[in-house]
Amino acid sequence: MRSPLTSVALVVGAITVGQSQSAPLNIDTKLQGQLKQVIPSAASFSAKVLDPPHFKAFAPSPAAGQPAVGIAFWTTEIEPLERGYDGPIKILVGMDMQGTLTGIVVAQHHEPYGDFSIEPPQFAAQFKGKSVRDAFRVGVDIDAVSRATISVTSAARAIRNSARRMATQLLAPPK
Repeated sequence: MRSPLTSVALVVGAITVGQSQSAPLNIDTKLQGQLKQVIPSAASFSAKVLDPPHFKAFAPSPAAGQPAVGIAFWTTEIEPLERGYDGPIKILVGMDMQGTLTGIVVAQHHEPYGDFSIEPPQFAAQFKGKSVRDAFRVGVDIDAVSRATISVTSAARAIRNSARRMATQLLAPPK
């Protein structure tokens, strides 16, 4: 027979394990703004889903159980081995449920040429409307920046590969 103290310890342990395996319930203000930036049509976002790591975006709707209008994810969580000139480039990518990119935010990098290669709004803007089926080739459908080829190529590859992986795992195939 278990003692009352043992039973309490088991319940507390189970609650602790359950909480450590679930996603955080609150999205901080900075992340909320970034999510809204990459999926402007969304009214709300889910807590992070862990497998694969992403956030679901929802349109305004009074009905419960509303379908997702898009997903957002960090390239560094989907393609962790992709490196720029000076390490990983952390990019938040938004994508609708048809596999079209809705926006990106370069959130963190240590690139020497980032201030004129991957940071300007023009870099992010060129990905909006791209399909996961597009080539994402620097100098062809992605603008190249002289002296920053490694950074731009790495960022484009991270966006392309992570978006394709997420589309394959989470989106329905095209009809």
